Amino acid sequence: MNKKLKQAFKFTGRFILGIVAFLAVYILAILICSHITVNNEPEASSDVTIFINSNGVHTDIVVPVKNEIKDWSKEILYIHTKSKDSIMKYVAFGWGDKGFYLDTPEWSDLKASTAAKAAFYLGTSAMHTRYYTDLKEDDSCVKITISKKDYESLAQYISDSFQYGEDKKNLWIANHSYGQYDAFYEGKGKYSLFYTCNTWANNALKAANQRAALWTVYEGGIFTHYR
Repeated sequence: MNKKLKQAFKFTGRFILGIVAFLAVYILAILICSHITVNNEPEASSDVTIFINSNGVHTDIVVPVKNEIKDWSKEILYIHTKSKDSIMKYVAFGWGDKGFYLDTPEWSDLKASTAAKAAFYLGTSAMHTRYYTDLKEDDSCVKITISKKDYESLAQYISDSFQYGEDKKNLWIANHSYGQYDAFYEGKGKYSLFYTCNTWANNALKAANQRAALWTVYEGGIFTHYR
């Protein structure tokens, strides 16, 4: 075996070993950090009811459409949804990679290029919003009550996740939705292996001074502190 071939095999071996080591450290960090609780004893309050809602992969933060602190209907317009129904009680917010959101309605539609862009900080982000008339508590939907002060912090965190135009309005992504009651908007930040849709939701709970993981990238890392 000539010298160049030996060097090529050596480089390939080290490269593969590096990837395996990275994945091992990454998974270990997720498992450890996801089970470390922050804000373990949040302030007891019944001022504002919110929900943590999951579809098994992605986590949304669900808040009242309107109260004395925030009227989301002035920013998340009903006319941006197909139903245009204004009789709604709650609105859900989720942040994620724009390519995943818009180009991957089903997992079968996932392209390698979309996954690579999302994983390696190459894509852009979007905010997904959905109106609800009501929600039912179960294993994938947890209700919590928070103080007005904490809700103000949460509302500010959510608002700061949107991009705004020169008119200071959210940038609606027209003609994209999953159903009758949702809409997409341009978001701030980029998705990556270290900052996912669930990291955003976990940080939203931190902003609201509620129980959350030290760091997590998957929905179980959030719900383990509530189930």
